Amino acid sequence: MGSTVAIVGGGYGGAALARQLDPDFDVVLIDPRDAFVHTVAALRGLVDAEWAERIYFGYDGLFTRGRHLRDHAVAVDAGGVTTADGTGVAADYVVLATGSSYPYPAKPDTENSADSQTRHADTRAELASASRVLLLGAGPVGLELAGEITEQWPQTEVVVVDPADDVLGGRYLPGLRDALREQLTARGVRLELGSALTEPPSVPPGVREPFSVTTEAGVRIEADLWFRCYGVVPVSDMLHGELAAARRPDGHVEVDEFLRVAGASNVFAVGDVTAVPEPKRSKAASEHAAVVAANIRSLAAGRPAEHTYRPGEDAVLVPLGSTGGASQVPGPEGPIVLGAAETARYKGDDLLLGRFADLFSASADKG
Repeated sequence: MGSTVAIVGGGYGGAALARQLDPDFDVVLIDPRDAFVHTVAALRGLVDAEWAERIYFGYDGLFTRGRHLRDHAVAVDAGGVTTADGTGVAADYVVLATGSSYPYPAKPDTENSADSQTRHADTRAELASASRVLLLGAGPVGLELAGEITEQWPQTEVVVVDPADDVLGGRYLPGLRDALREQLTARGVRLELGSALTEPPSVPPGVREPFSVTTEAGVRIEADLWFRCYGVVPVSDMLHGELAAARRPDGHVEVDEFLRVAGASNVFAVGDVTAVPEPKRSKAASEHAAVVAANIRSLAAGRPAEHTYRPGEDAVLVPLGSTGGASQVPGPEGPIVLGAAETARYKGDDLLLGRFADLFSASADKG
């Protein structure tokens, strides 16, 4: 078809879209990282050295004709993208797939995969010698990290603090929360819920050094290592011109039912950065990519955008190590809760690695 598609961001949605459009379009994937990061498995990579090497996939495997431009996008408008070094990428279609930022270790905080592996190794060494770990946040990340730590180092005391009254915020079934609480308690994880800390720890996160904190309820907690497990921030500050109005105060980008960015007929958005009212998951980003790929093909063929996206149902998979966890998934008559065995089958053992190895034409056994 010959048209140029600039995709800003090489995460789950951007990578899937690049692969789908590459045979027929001139795809330019703009991302500052040297490799795709399978963040679904990042916490397993934190505690397991072998996994730390398996979660990175080079972008070259996506393309037969497209290319990866390794740089930051600093300006995006309907005509294309400008990168930090001043390179301009003119494009017929632009897709914002920038995702969101999140505190380390749920997402790597470096753009080079070798540096990320070194960072994981350093943190792993700190964890291995820690006796008490504090996790701030009882959402999916905090609970999953508690599960990974207690599986790898069962003797380590883990305390999870959250101002919410129960684990796992969001519109989930009580049975899901019950299952997770029961398994965490069986692992020795201490849950301090319903009260925030009076002030943050006095030492940096991920650095082993004894400290004490106090909750607003007066509970004193002593630990020698901590991590922040909350704080999703959509990455959308590069929108310029008429696209800037689509950016909400919270950073999410308004899109229509075709996943077009509000105010532009040739600009789309996929994944976490969108304001689509649904859980932000890798599966949703991949589904967004399929819709956008179909709509770009329609536009390139001279037809209007024809494919719409329906927001997904509330669903979540929360592994607790390789054998534990609980999930909520859609059922024939409404959402259902899956226990540890089913969750491990869906996500726990493999953490979906094989699916993304296939996407990048790589081996799931690498490393």
